Amino acid sequence: MNECLFCKIANKEIPSTIVYENDYVIAFEDISPEAPVHVLVIPKKHIASLNDINIENSVYIAKIFEAISIISREQGINETGYRIVSNCGKDAMQTVEHVHFHLLGKRSLKWPPG
Repeated sequence: MNECLFCKIANKEIPSTIVYENDYVIAFEDISPEAPVHVLVIPKKHIASLNDINIENSVYIAKIFEAISIISREQGINETGYRIVSNCGKDAMQTVEHVHFHLLGKRSLKWPPG
């Protein structure tokens, strides 16, 4: 996936403010934050969308949610609350074709979100 923006970030070809990383996951600050805490959590393996998750790559999704638990504590939002958002497809406004989860917090979030 030579042209994938998030693959380039995961491979450190494009600079980002990394807040967490392990062998499966990298998490970095969103460049256009919608909340005081707005972190993108992505698998290091290219998975284009939620529709492409399968038995071979689902371990990456599990590792993402393990990372979210750690990041939420480190960001001080585990007690007050946070939201996880993942968009799938054009109608949901998925702008980068690489599975990613938005971790949003440190302010009161509205419902419904969209």
